[in-house]
Amino acid sequence: MAQTPPATWQEHWFEHNQLLNRKFYDNDVAVYYDNDVSSSVTWPYTYMGDVWRYVKNVYGSFGNDPHLFAVYHTGKYSGGHPSTYFDASHDNRNVIDVGAGPWTSGGTGGDLDISTHEVAHIVEGASKGVKGSPAFPIWGDSKWAEIFIYDVYLGLGKSSEATRWYNQMQSSTDNFPVAGTHWFRDWFYPIYHNYGGTQVLNRFFTLLAQYFPKSGNSYSRDMNWGEFIHFWSGAAGLSLKPLATAAFGWTATFETQFNQARNDFPFAYGTGVVNVYKHCNYGGYVTTLGVGNYTLSQLQDMGVLNDDISSVKVNSGYQLQLFQNDNFTGTSVTLTADASCLVPNNFNDLASSLKVTTASLTTARTTTEQPIDNRLAIYPNPVVDELRFNSIQSISGSVIRIIDVMGKEVISGRLTSNRIDVSKLAVGVYTLVILNKGNTISQRFVKSH
Repeated sequence: MAQTPPATWQEHWFEHNQLLNRKFYDNDVAVYYDNDVSSSVTWPYTYMGDVWRYVKNVYGSFGNDPHLFAVYHTGKYSGGHPSTYFDASHDNRNVIDVGAGPWTSGGTGGDLDISTHEVAHIVEGASKGVKGSPAFPIWGDSKWAEIFIYDVYLGLGKSSEATRWYNQMQSSTDNFPVAGTHWFRDWFYPIYHNYGGTQVLNRFFTLLAQYFPKSGNSYSRDMNWGEFIHFWSGAAGLSLKPLATAAFGWTATFETQFNQARNDFPFAYGTGVVNVYKHCNYGGYVTTLGVGNYTLSQLQDMGVLNDDISSVKVNSGYQLQLFQNDNFTGTSVTLTADASCLVPNNFNDLASSLKVTTASLTTARTTTEQPIDNRLAIYPNPVVDELRFNSIQSISGSVIRIIDVMGKEVISGRLTSNRIDVSKLAVGVYTLVILNKGNTISQRFVKSH
């Protein structure tokens, strides 16, 4: 049973020296005010409890004490700060401490924003029982908090606050890693919107706790940019290199770090029908592929280097054709089963392009788990000029829509064939939607180059 929070609490951190009075508590939150906070301010009692319950439901527990300690000041200590149960400085409690008030909005706008912002730092600094935030030097004080705030508002049913925040973030820019970067608009929101919402946020911290270096119960170092993109790709279930390129640019340093991260932390992005590995015996980085034709540039967008494949796994009912040169030319080898090393095939570290095919769509559907709509197969993916697709049902005459990461329809029309020209689309991630006799079939794809 949770210990009852103390009736008073003497601050003893930074310049804070107020005697705090407990104004409200339940099983999840304890709200404290200094003497200058108006007694008419009651919205934190409900709101902060709701936020903390939501956080624990999504990200798990944060220490043995189930309470969030929410501290409010008026007329002093402008801004706010967090602390986690790892920190003796705040008596090993999960704390948000905010000022300068006066908090009389009734629980709207900026009062909610700053309170929720500080909870975001607790999540990044103590999720999954590990202390620290290796990504903090990359996303800074506010970038993670921005998508966290949006998710919390949606999760708590505060649609008007979510809309306000979304609109506010559309014009928000930063100068890191380059001037004019739209973190929310071009990076976090597309990931959130397209690859799992709340779950994709949680998966990032799950992967971090599972793979990133630790010393005891603390992370032992910070992430670099390549690692950052690799871990978010793992959370999203596909390579986010194209999205990162569009959002941040792509430097030679990013490329080197990204490739090294995939070797250091060899988890796959999502699921597919073929896995290709850097080393023999399924070692090194792994890239998961669906049915499609992959040129060298497309493979590189997914993190596969030239002449770098040494072992493969091929699902039953599929085949993998490796080509020595780009654009499906030169010597080739066809594999219909796993190969722990391509040396006996005389094809170790020789592949520059490849094709993944299936004998029949029906076989494919019964031999592999599809992460998204299995009624529609699209290829190649990533695509350069022409997207082709097969469906298990007749879709001739159906309405087709292609939607970008911002939810904007960029192509629409009716199907007259099993292919569509996407050459004029910008590089990025899109969703293909087919509306057929009252049914909706969808698949996402990556447009490259």
